[in-house]
Amino acid sequence: MSNEILNKADIDILDKGILQILLTHGNTPYTDIAKELGVSGGTIHVRMKKMEEAGIVTGSKLTVDYSKLGFDVCAYIGVYLEKGSVYPNAKKELEKIDEIVEMHYTTGSYNILVKLICRDTNHLRNTLDRIQEIPGIQRTETFISLENSILREVKL
Repeated sequence: MSNEILNKADIDILDKGILQILLTHGNTPYTDIAKELGVSGGTIHVRMKKMEEAGIVTGSKLTVDYSKLGFDVCAYIGVYLEKGSVYPNAKKELEKIDEIVEMHYTTGSYNILVKLICRDTNHLRNTLDRIQEIPGIQRTETFISLENSILREVKL
């Protein structure tokens, strides 16, 4: 199975049900998932293994409330590059900045959109200075998040 590539047709309603439960409550035991879906725990285990081998499920994730750890600023930075060819180097340099928790190469006004988490606005300003010093970055535009109103996974 590990060398096979699954396509959409290979994912059935049971697989989607398993994923939906785990996306909602990631630490749900397989036995509880099995009871809810009316199958055996072994079936859940086999289905999860199949989806892991296919690369559909790539791990598990712990969600942390960073504000409770003293990180009170979430910001999005639109990054303008001098030209598209500097992207690989800019990406490599941006990966070195620990405050950046997401990065997307985008279409539209910005070449790159990053999400970062900082302790306070002074920490944010210092992080912006580091970003703006990267060769090939022309300028940035900053958006501070006041509230995360929706955080969810895709409904399958």
